[in-house]
Amino acid sequence: MVDVWLPYGRTEVCTRIPTRNFLGMIEPKEKPGVADPRVEVERALNEPVGTKKLREIAKAGDKAAVVVDDATRATPSYLMVPAILDELNKAGVKDEDITVIFGCGTHRSVTPEEMKTLVGEETLERVKTISHDCRAKDLVYVGKTNTLGTKVYVNKVFAEADVKVLTGDVGLHYYAGYGGGRKSVLPAVSGVETIRHNHASLLHPKARTGILEGNPVHEDMVESARLAEPDFILNIVTNSKGEMVRAFAGDLEEVHAEGVRLVDEMYKVPIERRAKIVVVSPGGHPFDIDLFQAYKGVDCALRAVKRGGVIVWVAECPEGHGNQVFYEWMTKFKESKRMETEIKRRFKIGGHKAYYLLKALQKVKIILVSTLPDYYAANVFRLKTAKAVNDALHNAFNIAGKDAKVWVMPHGNVTLPVVKAAELPTIPSSG
Repeated sequence: MVDVWLPYGRTEVCTRIPTRNFLGMIEPKEKPGVADPRVEVERALNEPVGTKKLREIAKAGDKAAVVVDDATRATPSYLMVPAILDELNKAGVKDEDITVIFGCGTHRSVTPEEMKTLVGEETLERVKTISHDCRAKDLVYVGKTNTLGTKVYVNKVFAEADVKVLTGDVGLHYYAGYGGGRKSVLPAVSGVETIRHNHASLLHPKARTGILEGNPVHEDMVESARLAEPDFILNIVTNSKGEMVRAFAGDLEEVHAEGVRLVDEMYKVPIERRAKIVVVSPGGHPFDIDLFQAYKGVDCALRAVKRGGVIVWVAECPEGHGNQVFYEWMTKFKESKRMETEIKRRFKIGGHKAYYLLKALQKVKIILVSTLPDYYAANVFRLKTAKAVNDALHNAFNIAGKDAKVWVMPHGNVTLPVVKAAELPTIPSSG
């Protein structure tokens, strides 16, 4: 037997896999975290690509806005923001003229306790902080994109700032291709209609994990971000332990491109073949904070599982399903074709996740191990359930056969299996 530990919320769970069935672990090609993250951030700020240094862009008397990720992301903003504040201070910008904006997109506001965790007490004592509200009445219109004709409305504080700074981490994203970069404007600080219009293009065949070229969601996001005129961006890439591997600062697109190259090195993982069973954890907290966020692990696991196979999905989901529209679409629509029609006609944030899940369930069986009540998991989200991961694996063998091979993905939300060319046609992604 092979004992494998999987992240589950803030803890771990162990599964035992017969040696003869175990194909191995699909894990990121880890790079070590830097010895001193603050030094790495300062290095990036002092060596910007494509722009002047932030201290040379800002000037005394400026109002500055700094966008950071919300609680659904594991980005260590507390390692980045203090250095940015110091940089702005060097330009003569006072702390009282700086606002940190939590880029919530369509997510809920950040709680005071989460703020402490995300940016640190030092930042909360120094500057104002707000959570972006995508339904606010005072959003500011900054223009219309050519890519998709998206009308871009953004946060008022952000729009009216003299200096606009974006922060975030670059990672894989299942329809924008990659996170980071332009996503700190759209969806992070954009209006709900702006987000809806952009995200409705997720049905496009190029709107997939790890793809930028020809991806209309990504290209529209870039154009939207440029309309909002950010002055400077600081992005990082972390390893699966959340440690900072490298920081990149400067121009929006150049920084993102640098981050993408490093992400590909670390998180695109070649595999020889697919398996009948894939055991996947999104990666623990906050990746499995709810079913909505945890789904990304399934989306990546689809690249490693055979059609008709089984995904054992190990995700705590302490905050339940995580999105009301996700829930409503799973109860309202029985077929993915009807969801496609609804996405084209009247897209609602959250509906896309229902569409992806339903498409996945047409290809594979999914057994969920979580704290989500069986009523919701089985009756609403149409998943098989098990109380423990070993029970789920036992059930998976009953479905796939006792000789079924097993891959394990402990960090599913951030790992993209890439099958050798000979096997690629077997099963398409859910995107």
